[in-house]
Amino acid sequence: MRLLMASTLVLVVGLAWGTAGVMQTPRATASHVTGSVVDTGGGALVGATVELVSEAVVVRTTTTNAKGEFDFTNVPHGAYQIRVRLAGFSELTQELTVGAAPLTPLHLSLAVAFPVADSITLGQHAKTVADALAAATPMAANLETARRMSSSLMRPARQEFNTEAYDRIDENGYRRVADQPLSTFSIDVDTASYANVRRFLNDGALPPADAVRIEELINYFHFPYPSPKPGEPFSVTTEVAACPWNPKHRLALVGLQTDGIDADRTPPRNLVFLLDVSGSMDQPDKLPLVKTAMRMLADTLTARDRVAIVVYAGASGLALPSTSGDHKVAIKQAIEELSAGGSTNGAEGIRLAYDTAAEHFVTGGINRVILATDGDFNVGVTNQGDLTRLIETERSRGIFLSVLGVGTGNLKDSTMEKLADRGNGNYAYLDSVMEARRVLIAEAGATLVTVAKDVKIQIEFNPKSVSAYRLIGYENRLLANEDFNNDKKDAGEIGAGHAVTALYEIVPPGDDLESPSVDPLKYQRPPQPATSPSNELMTVKLRYKAPAADASKLMSVAVPNRVTETSANLGFASAVAEFGFLLRKSEHRGQATWASARALAQQHRGADPDGYRAEFLRLIDLASTLDRAVGSDDRPRR
Repeated sequence: MRLLMASTLVLVVGLAWGTAGVMQTPRATASHVTGSVVDTGGGALVGATVELVSEAVVVRTTTTNAKGEFDFTNVPHGAYQIRVRLAGFSELTQELTVGAAPLTPLHLSLAVAFPVADSITLGQHAKTVADALAAATPMAANLETARRMSSSLMRPARQEFNTEAYDRIDENGYRRVADQPLSTFSIDVDTASYANVRRFLNDGALPPADAVRIEELINYFHFPYPSPKPGEPFSVTTEVAACPWNPKHRLALVGLQTDGIDADRTPPRNLVFLLDVSGSMDQPDKLPLVKTAMRMLADTLTARDRVAIVVYAGASGLALPSTSGDHKVAIKQAIEELSAGGSTNGAEGIRLAYDTAAEHFVTGGINRVILATDGDFNVGVTNQGDLTRLIETERSRGIFLSVLGVGTGNLKDSTMEKLADRGNGNYAYLDSVMEARRVLIAEAGATLVTVAKDVKIQIEFNPKSVSAYRLIGYENRLLANEDFNNDKKDAGEIGAGHAVTALYEIVPPGDDLESPSVDPLKYQRPPQPATSPSNELMTVKLRYKAPAADASKLMSVAVPNRVTETSANLGFASAVAEFGFLLRKSEHRGQATWASARALAQQHRGADPDGYRAEFLRLIDLASTLDRAVGSDDRPRR
């Protein structure tokens, strides 16, 4: 159930008149439409989706910048609807006539949408949550309205059955260097957790702890690491500074960066969309959202590309045979005709999708199946092992798998993450059209173009400089130390223009660590550390394969034992880590608070051309007020 604050939109349109009071004759057939989107307190709203709609078809789409501004150029004259959407706010739709006279810049105001959980979940906290959500943003004028609505929050509401599934995360603890000098893990470029956390917060609920994968929160953001050297797939950046949440400790950053790729250098794309059209997808935030994302992607295809659509429900079939990318009318017509209904047979759909991709395989190009689903596989081959073995076989043929998760209440997060991992692809969650544009358009290179595969990191810590360490996040990416040199062991992939960041909390020598230890050995002497230079903190080793290679290459970087001032990269990454600790109620959060996380993010926000960092500050505020409203042990859960 969702209660929405009333929204108003006033468009002031200026018309050009002659000196005699007669309207001037139009001289052009297109005009410029600009404006800004703000909340009811006048604050700029970053990342709002603004659409121009003509005859029920979205003809132009953009998002607001860091100042809340948007811009449509060369808009043909005619009648339109302008539609504005942003998660957490009520949608606005207004008639707009574009004529020959210049339009006054539009000033669009969105009111907050108050999500309402059922009365069993909120209980006595309902009034407090309404107050807190209103106070989280500059919307004091709405506060009294929210309070008046609190009585309706108390009423019993229909309880929807929730089948969302998340794998348990057991947070990494401290490891003593004397016992475990090596830390080995696979990289992770997935970003689904951040978008999913954003969805929970915008819907007025704190996320389940197991939905918060801290490495995915950090890797959602771009960090301006140096470009790689010629002939190398990525650069390696390291940094050591004081740990914000534990002054006795240090924080080490390891960052990888690949080169971006221009649109004209993108290899030919052979894409097969595998779409869940089962009954569970018949909701606005599921199949309709996927269709909008596909229409946006279709606009970027060229004659060098091919796209096919496979659907699955009670049966699987080709909704669109593999079609040249310049046949946009046929592609968009097939997208428009998609509808949801029936049960789910994901395994059969996957086989058909891979067969279609194989039939049109492009040597040296991008061959990828893109699965879009809420994660429900409930008919046919449901054994997860059989599904992953099928996907592993196909990846060996050079056909990779990416997964787009959508929707609420039925999200099978754990299944989708596993399928993407096994398919040499990535897993993203689409909580809005804006996120769909980011994943499939703005960052298409990172999403679709693999630069290196099976990328593993192994760090050896110097016992003279480090007493103990803790890897932050990557709990489901840990590898055995011997897996590092095993080229048969699968690991993560990294795409064009992507950055990967890992953080280690480091305990220096002399700091007593309260953690369990083992008794002295009776029958053998403990291993003695080799002589090591005291001016090194650790050595970072990386193994990776070229996209079509079977043998890995090795890179190695020594990290000096030197603490520097916190850079913008490490500062902002540590703010995101604190945010994750607080959402998870981590036992390792130390002195982290919502205020300290926000201060770090604000101080180290840096350049923010896409507005994502400004949005992150808003999410910290929202999470903080929700946390205070419901208490640490009584969270509203979805």
